This record gives sequence, C-alpha cells and structure tokens, in this order.
Amino acid sequence: MKRVMAIVLSASLAAAACTDGDGGDGEGDTEAETSAGEGFVDEDWFDGRASDYLSFATEEFEPASVNNVVAHAARAEADPSYVWAAEQVTVESLQPVFDDLDAMKDTSDFDLMYLLNLWYGYRDQLSAEVVEAIEARILGFRYWYTEPLGEDEVDHKWFWSENHRIIFHVIEYLAGQAFPDSTFRDGTEGAAHQAHAEPLIRAWIDERARYGFSEWHSNVYMQKNVVPLVTLVEWADDEELGRLASMALDVALFDIAAHNQAGTYGATHGRSYMKDKNSGLTEDTFGITKLLFDDTEYPWQSHSDAGALYLAISERYRLPEAIRQVGISEEISVDKERHGVPLDPHAPVEEDPEPPYGISFDDPENLPFWWSLGALAVWQVVPLTLETTEQYGLWETDLFKPYSALRDITGGDPAVAQRLAQSLASMAAFGLLSEVDTYTWRAPEVMLSTAQDYRAGDYGEQYHAWQATVDARALVFTTHPSNPPENTEWEDDDGYWTGTASMPRSAQHESAAIHIYSPRYEPQTTPPLDSFDYEPYTHAYFPTEHFDEVVQQGNWTVGRKGDGYVALWSYRPVVWRDHDPNEVYTGELTEHFDLVAEGGPDNVWVVEVGRAADYGNFESFVSAVTSEEPAVTTPGDSGDVSGNFDVSWESPSVGKLTFGWDSPLTVEGEEMPIHGYPRVESPWAEVPHLEPVFNVSADGYALALDFEAGTREVSGAR
Repeated sequence: MKRVMAIVLSASLAAAACTDGDGGDGEGDTEAETSAGEGFVDEDWFDGRASDYLSFATEEFEPASVNNVVAHAARAEADPSYVWAAEQVTVESLQPVFDDLDAMKDTSDFDLMYLLNLWYGYRDQLSAEVVEAIEARILGFRYWYTEPLGEDEVDHKWFWSENHRIIFHVIEYLAGQAFPDSTFRDGTEGAAHQAHAEPLIRAWIDERARYGFSEWHSNVYMQKNVVPLVTLVEWADDEELGRLASMALDVALFDIAAHNQAGTYGATHGRSYMKDKNSGLTEDTFGITKLLFDDTEYPWQSHSDAGALYLAISERYRLPEAIRQVGISEEISVDKERHGVPLDPHAPVEEDPEPPYGISFDDPENLPFWWSLGALAVWQVVPLTLETTEQYGLWETDLFKPYSALRDITGGDPAVAQRLAQSLASMAAFGLLSEVDTYTWRAPEVMLSTAQDYRAGDYGEQYHAWQATVDARALVFTTHPSNPPENTEWEDDDGYWTGTASMPRSAQHESAAIHIYSPRYEPQTTPPLDSFDYEPYTHAYFPTEHFDEVVQQGNWTVGRKGDGYVALWSYRPVVWRDHDPNEVYTGELTEHFDLVAEGGPDNVWVVEVGRAADYGNFESFVSAVTSEEPAVTTPGDSGDVSGNFDVSWESPSVGKLTFGWDSPLTVEGEEMPIHGYPRVESPWAEVPHLEPVFNVSADGYALALDFEAGTREVSGAR
C-alpha cells in the first residue's frame, strides 16, 4: 500500500533526498524519486534531524492526538524493532476529534488533514474500527461553503483565510483521490471532489508565487501553509501537482529561513497572538526551524508538532540546501519584501471601484480570495460579503453572529453598508491584510524587523508591527492595548498584547527604527462598537529576566543577551507595570516585562539594535545610544500632543534619521523609500514583484522556480 519510510534506513532516504518533489501513486518509487541529484540537504544530516524529532515525539504516547499517533506509527515503520501500543488508538480515544468533525467546528479541517495523513500512510497499523471511523469522516465532511446543508445544520468552519483555503482544497483533493467512486455527503462522487479542488489548489499556489503571503511572516499560520503543502507533495498521484506543491513549499520555507534568528521566526507578522510571539519556543513554526536549521540550543517543545512531524517523515520532499544556507547564514543582511494586494479601505466610495490586478470585487468566484485578505468589511467587498452571507446562511455561524448587529444597522442595504464601512474603516477593516512592505536587518547576534508604514493609526486585530530578536526568549516589541490586562492565558482575542488598537507609522533603516503611534479613531464604549475601545497608553514587551543585563537611563531601556543588544526609547516617560500573577496572567515571567508609557495613546518609540563586534562591549553600546536624545516635535501650542509627531535622531549605527507622521524617512538627508519593494530583495534572492519566478542562491547552492513552466531546478555540490 505504501512505501517504506526511510528515516532510520538511510539507503532509502538517500534516494528520496534527490527528488524534486514530484508526486506518485504511493505504491512505489517514481523515477524522479530515485534519480541522482545534487543541491538538496545532505541525506545523512537530515536523517539525524528527522530521527531526533521522532525520538522526542515518541517519548510520550497520546492516543487522542492524531499527530502523536502518526509519529509513533512512522517510527514503527522506519524501525522494525520499535513497538508501540497501536491497540490504544481506538474510536473512543479519537472521539473528541470525531465530535469536532461531526459538529462542523472551526479548525476541524486541520483535524481531517492529520487524519488523512494517518489514513494514507499508516492505516494498516490501526484497527478496522478506527479505519472505518476515519473513512466515515472523510466521506461525511463538508469541503466547501457552497456545498448544501441540511435544514437544521450550521457549519461553523472558517473556509476563507489564506491557510484554511489551501487546507480545504488539499483535503478535498486527497479525499477524492482516495475514494473516487464513493458517494460523499453532498451526493457527488470522490472524483468530482478531486476535480473541484485541483484548480483551486493551482490558483492558491499561483497567488503565493505572484503576491507572496497576505498573512506575512506569520509564526502561527505559516506552519498551516507548510503542512497541507507537504501533505499534498507526499500523497498526490499527479506528479506535476506534487511538484508545484514542492515549489510553493520552497517559497514558504525560504520566508522562514530569511527571518530565522536563533531558531525564532522573529519578524513582523501579519497574524500572530501573544501566546506565540512572547517566546520563540511557543511559535507554531519553532519545530520547523529547529528541524531544518538546527541553530538553537532550546529543546523540542511539542510531541505533536505538525510542522516538524510531516516534514520529518516526508519521502517526497527534500529541502534545497540553498534555503538551509539562508536560514543559518551569519552574513549581516537586509531583506526587503512585498506581500499581498493593495486595497485601501479609506478610499472614497465610488460606484465601480477599480480592482487591483483585475481581480473583480463582485464576482462570487473571487470571494475566497478577498476574504482570505480579511476584506469582509472593506467597502469595496461589502456588497459581495452581504450577498454571500445571506445566500449561504452564514449569519448563524459562530464567527458571523457578532457582526449581525452591523447588518441590522444598515438594513442590509449594500450602498448604505459601503458608506458605513468606509466611514468606520479604521475599525471595520480590523482584519484586512492589504499589501505590506517588510524590512528585516539580521546579524548573527540580533535581528530587527518592521512592517513599513502599514495602516498607520488603524486597529489591527492580529498585526505585529515590529520586533527585535536576540533569541527565542530575549525579544522586544511594542503595542497599543485595546483592553486592560486580563487574567486569561493570553487568549487569542485578548488585545492587551495580541494585535494593537492602533498601528504605528513605522520606518526602519538597517539596525534602527522609529515607530509613531497616533490612533485615527476615538475609543468606542457603546455597543455594537465597544470592542474598539482602547487604553490611554502604549507599552513594550521587554522581558528583563531573559536578558543578561538591562539598564535604564532616562527614557532609554537597554538590554543585552550574549553579544546582542537592544535599546528602546519612549517619548513619554516609562514605568514598569507589576502584575500580580493571581490577578493577571504572566506566563512563566516573574520579573519586569511590561514597560508602560503612560499619558496618552500617542507616542514615539525608537529602537536600535547592536552587537559586541561593533561596539566592543555593552557599556559602549549604552553610551553610544544614549548620548543623544531623540528630538520629537508636535504641531500646535507647546504641550499640545496630537500624535502628528516629527522625529529626528542621531543613530550611532546609521547616522541622522528623520521621520514623521506626514514626513518621509531620511537617512543623512537622503530620502529612503519604504514602499514599493520587489517581491524579495536580499543577498540571496532578487524576485521581481508579480513575477511567477523565485530564484535563490546561497553559499554555492541554487534554487530556481518557474511557476508558469512548472519547473524546479536545484543545484550545487559539496
């Protein structure tokens, strides 16, 4: 039924290491899988990495965790001497997963993706009852929002985000491939589902090739792109489709590699949560970076890490060495990238708005694209949103119910709703992932990354504007809280640290950056907009216990971890806020970490990162950074703080910086562009905007992707 996996058996893995990601029928090796080749990561090295993760993952047995079950089954297949308690995997142990699938709960598409991996790869190790229960869920799943529902059925799944889209398409394709002649819940046969999913997969891959990732550098959701892609590579019979999936996977892993700092995906993020961004160890991508780059001393964190697991056990995908070299490079580098599609929610309402790149706002076929950008309440998309929500009964779902009050206010009139959405754009477009330019400066000791001038003053539900990263725990960022601290375990909707009530106008040049906060809307305290209230201060996450030294001089707070330095200055005076762990969740933190700038929601934060190699020692860095105070001016009378700040500062590393709410970034008097970057501009890749190609070169290794031609060329020799 399946190939013999080669994690312990290095001879088989050596053949798989030379594949270019072509698919196969799962019955035996294809020619592409056994052909010799160069330019991929060393098979013995990867053997060790994969075996290391599987050994860790199987230290514990969790029969209720599909991924942990897969880990045990994979290890047993690779090593005949390994014995595991397969009989403990029962319908009862997996019942919570089955219940979520049966109830059509959100994220149950993740569950079915893991079950499909288990079914395709290891069903011969399971009982007949478990296999039958899995197959019943495969046939009974609702794979797309256009499929019919029963009279009393409500489907709570979110089909439309960037990562959910590819997951739904991959699981539908593989389900149809597995059961082409069986009847699914919607009355159609599996072959029809496979045919429905294939063009949608191809369209998603083409979007990533041309536009990048709207959920840019997400340390949560990039893993949710990686796993469906490697799943498709592994199990698709269509070799061409498998190759395209390998190519998209290369692009995703390059993104992680270019922003990897000591095992941490420590960049600005389009979507993230405090539970992930307070430490690189809790990132969903941590297992991927540890597996592929092995540049952190921190141990594995999860016995059921989907990213690490499915990359480790894949026979058909092998990482190009060029990408690994990017991830471990010690070159001091600047990476500029452009992601997403331009869409302005503040633009004046007009009858026929010009759609970017010709992607129509009123074609129902384009709705998944626009909703994957979080554009549901952007006025250009509002008519299509209202039409679709009514047509498919989405107002009854958990995720749409909170917005029914806004529908009622407009009476369902699209024109009225458009005007309202535009007038409230700073709030209503809280989830919009429009085009972004990101800038990352990386050295071996420290990294600084920023979303340049992105939606300044607007509410951002899950945006992460910037971050300075020394290692997985020594990192710094700022936010404008949308609510006071709460005694919850940094839940996704807690806006004290997750997201920001207003995005700063930010600009970075090399190792220095300026962030200007000034919300462009008044705090809301009455329903239905009371969720857009906010706190009258900004603050920084600066975990002192994870730095070797932290000193304060005036409004400067400066930290050292090893040979990496981070300096942070606030225009408003700062104080440490002490949290009683009995009243406010602090994770494992016991010392100062919450640096609050009281006095107003408008503020200026200046950040500079450095390293011992450039300053000699920490004292010299502190002296250089604090020798001159940034100058901040505001319009109007003295003391009138409106947030329209202008900033001037003599950075010890890059020279004189100027930047303002309405002013460009200048360095030593020269204006620096902060918009209109190429798709990628870095020492390792020069990728033009909108071109469906992606070429990487690092340390003598190369990767050349052409998505239109469907070619993947990997080269380089040791």
